[in-house]
Amino acid sequence: MGHGGNVISELTADHREVDALFARIEEQPVGDERRRELADELTVELVRHSVAEEQYLYPAVRRYVDDGDDMADKEIEDHAAVERLLKDLEGRAADEPAFDDLVAKLRYQVTAHVRDEEDRLFPLLAAACSPAALDELGDRIRRAKKTAPTRPHPSAPDTPPADKILAPGAGLVDRARDLVTGRKH
Repeated sequence: MGHGGNVISELTADHREVDALFARIEEQPVGDERRRELADELTVELVRHSVAEEQYLYPAVRRYVDDGDDMADKEIEDHAAVERLLKDLEGRAADEPAFDDLVAKLRYQVTAHVRDEEDRLFPLLAAACSPAALDELGDRIRRAKKTAPTRPHPSAPDTPPADKILAPGAGLVDRARDLVTGRKH
């Protein structure tokens, strides 16, 4: 992740990347270890994306969009549900019966969240912000994804300022853990 452009272009490109990862998981035979590897890639992308949105997108929505507090709260609740699913999926082998069920639930949750952002939140943000503000948000999102955690942390703070303080440290620990375990990110 790190595509360039304003915040809406950046996050929409992330959404398409996640869609493609779900499709790649589903292309693999049931129980195949490649499904586990792809689920790990998906987890990395979803966690980085979520952390960046929570640090920068949702505060901007609260500031610029009418009823932005309610919208941001709903999106953060969606993230929490996804993160709990990711945490449950994290320790599962691809040949466990619960693995495919969790991937299906995850895809359903993520698809609904993406649709809501792209159909409702992004147009409202685009109408409320200048192109320069949207570009700056895109830059901040890209920077945040570089230091964000790569594993789910459901109990971590998801609102500023605590999320901006703790996420880079968790990201550093996660990347060290990924290096030791050989997990790709």
